[in-house]
Amino acid sequence: MAAALGAHRPGPLKQQNKAHKGGKHSGASQRRAGGRVSVKTQPRRRLRDLSRVDRRHQALQLRRQRKEAVLAEKRGLGSRDGPPHLVVVVPLHCRAAAHGALCLLQGQDSALVLTEEGRAGAFALLCPRLKQRWRFVTAQAGDLHTVLDLAKVADSLLFILDAAEGWDDAGEYCLSCLFAQGLPTFALAVPGGTDLPPKKRIDAKKKLSKAIEKRFPEARLFPLNTEQESSLLLRHLSTQKQRHLAFRDRRAHLLAHAAEFVPAQEGDLVGTLKVSGFVRGQTLNVNSLVHIVGHGDFQMSQVDAPPDPLSLNPRVVKGQKRSQDMEVQDDSVNGTDEMEEDVKVLMKADPSKQESLQSEVVPDPMEGEQTWPTEEELQEAEASLKANRRVVKVPKGTSKYQAAWIVDDEGGSEKDDDDDEDDDIDDDMMEEAVSQEGDSSGEEEEPAEEECETMTVSESLRDEQYDEKVEEDEQMLERYKQERMDEMFPDEVDTPRDVPARIRFQKYRGLKSFRTSPWDPKENLPRDYARIFQFQDFSRTRKHLFRQIEKEESEGASVGWYVTLHLCNVPVSVMESFKEGKPLVLFSLLPHEQKMSVLNFLVRRHPSNSEPVRAKEELIFHCGFRRFRTSPLFSQHTSADKHKLERFLRSDAAMVVTVYAPITFPPASVLLFKQRSNGMHDLVATGSLLSVDPDRIVIKRLVLSGHPFKIFTKMAVVRYMFFNREDVMWFKPVELRTKWGRRGHIKEPLGTHGHMKCHFDGQLKSQDTVLLNLYKRVFPKWTYDPHVPEPVPWVRSQSTLPVQEVDME
Repeated sequence: MAAALGAHRPGPLKQQNKAHKGGKHSGASQRRAGGRVSVKTQPRRRLRDLSRVDRRHQALQLRRQRKEAVLAEKRGLGSRDGPPHLVVVVPLHCRAAAHGALCLLQGQDSALVLTEEGRAGAFALLCPRLKQRWRFVTAQAGDLHTVLDLAKVADSLLFILDAAEGWDDAGEYCLSCLFAQGLPTFALAVPGGTDLPPKKRIDAKKKLSKAIEKRFPEARLFPLNTEQESSLLLRHLSTQKQRHLAFRDRRAHLLAHAAEFVPAQEGDLVGTLKVSGFVRGQTLNVNSLVHIVGHGDFQMSQVDAPPDPLSLNPRVVKGQKRSQDMEVQDDSVNGTDEMEEDVKVLMKADPSKQESLQSEVVPDPMEGEQTWPTEEELQEAEASLKANRRVVKVPKGTSKYQAAWIVDDEGGSEKDDDDDEDDDIDDDMMEEAVSQEGDSSGEEEEPAEEECETMTVSESLRDEQYDEKVEEDEQMLERYKQERMDEMFPDEVDTPRDVPARIRFQKYRGLKSFRTSPWDPKENLPRDYARIFQFQDFSRTRKHLFRQIEKEESEGASVGWYVTLHLCNVPVSVMESFKEGKPLVLFSLLPHEQKMSVLNFLVRRHPSNSEPVRAKEELIFHCGFRRFRTSPLFSQHTSADKHKLERFLRSDAAMVVTVYAPITFPPASVLLFKQRSNGMHDLVATGSLLSVDPDRIVIKRLVLSGHPFKIFTKMAVVRYMFFNREDVMWFKPVELRTKWGRRGHIKEPLGTHGHMKCHFDGQLKSQDTVLLNLYKRVFPKWTYDPHVPEPVPWVRSQSTLPVQEVDME
């Protein structure tokens, strides 16, 4: 007893001594391991720490390797073995003297200038003394497609600024598009400004430098008024470090220098297009596909090697005397005419290795498994038919077939649900009503014929032309209202009174939790999913392809070679576009990039756009090297397995855009444009390609709202959510919530007019609103169109309407 009373029991603050360490020698650790070996053992040389001197040597070697790679890239570009340095000249102001700047660049000493026929502002500059060659191409800032296409393949962009203002509205719009697509190496040149007094010249330069710091931080301004300044600009262009655009560095690409169309025997609309140019980026394989920007994908039949028209040691045609005028030659002397002489066939396509142009899967309607029903299934079918039989009063002499078509009064109120656009009926009817009101308001009776007299009209004519846009303003106002209502009451809809809710919302379901409830991505897929391709592991395929590009050397035309590509089955419209002065830009496709799938883009709304952009509205996409138009879906960007649909493109968050489009391996930039009624393209959003994933689940949510009629402790009678007893019983399993955070469920209906008794986890407030969430998976529309119309050039200044003489009747 005493021993028990005198026992010491340690308290919670007892001292804890460190465990004994068995020694730091290797034998102790091996004994503690007991023969167990770690799953992943690293070699001892990686575990061994490098000394300070070795670390310094290693860093020095890495720095030297990077420096040598940059120098090799600079020396290869524009040299004898590499492609000419492609410089795209973009004037950013209507008063920018681009023509004078080009004349200064052409006036270099010991340089040979080769002009290109049919293309204004395009010439080549060969300088044997510096062992460099350049090709200059001019693109106006208002011509959107030309600027973006040339920037995809340009080595450098030369922006021509105004000495006083820098750039105008068209130049600002062009810069926004270029920055979103990916800006290559650039230089800023400012011609003119010498006519200003010295004091004002200094002030104008300071003002221009401040404006440039926002767009081009740490950029250098090059004045361009003398030949010496032009030579400094050329030296800067040839020695500056090149910026890399990922979507073009992993693909072979070229800008057409010459083209020839050979019609096919079947007709003149389709034929073989022979495109000549310098290979850039990667080695060009004849068995791969080629994408002509803006025109589609094509196969190659062979690749030729004609003489180089921009050689640093050009040929001299017999009978032509050397003189000072010889420095300016036509491109036809060394280009088109010599294509027919000394042409060597490099390679021809192998039909067994050539990529196919198949872009869609042809679905087989009989592919599903066909089984014969069992006896039990037949008996169940007969029992269900007997249960569904009804007794109908029919006139005497009516056959069974006629009696089957007689409708009861009870079933006459049900309506069929639309297939895919059931949720947009009210919006479409509203738009039609607005358009009909505009049409009816514009109809006026024609006045009686009277004698004609001539009079001068100024303001009244302008008012009539101004009132022509009233209908567009009404439609825009309706869209603003819809966007505002969606922000104030997200996803809330009114329960229809003429159609039962269980019929109107039969494609929707309830979820216990939007985040954690399961949803099968292969459930109830549309027929369009039978036409697309899907990867088993997209990221693994992408890594494998990029690893092949970096390590393995493919056979084909190397970078810097001047080649002629024979493209098969090309429409004649491609050649007509080239003759009009449009650039012809070609990209080779990686495997699978001609096939259709579901692409997801991560975009942000551009600050310059303020008009509402609705989901499933047709937009124009510039994705990497492709250009197409389609109707996208908008959804939230989250890390969950389900993503909520957004009805409008929001401006306060990044969103995911989902479309049907050809497969493209990221990284790739994307620009979204919306076409106006006058043909101009407005930049709506910018971003990048997120993934190629048809299993990404986009969920549309509908919210039905009701109001508490009578409130008890935890019970409440709710009305105006449903309008018949059957709908209350149908949606009874779905959980309820309120705007103030209460949760509950439906207990039972009250009466026959949609009142229902509900139980909640707390007492409701009289001003609270009861909500019921319904969900449905949605898919994008198959409206993919690879042919995008040319946009109307940007109007730099709006001119006032002149006073006109009209005949008044």
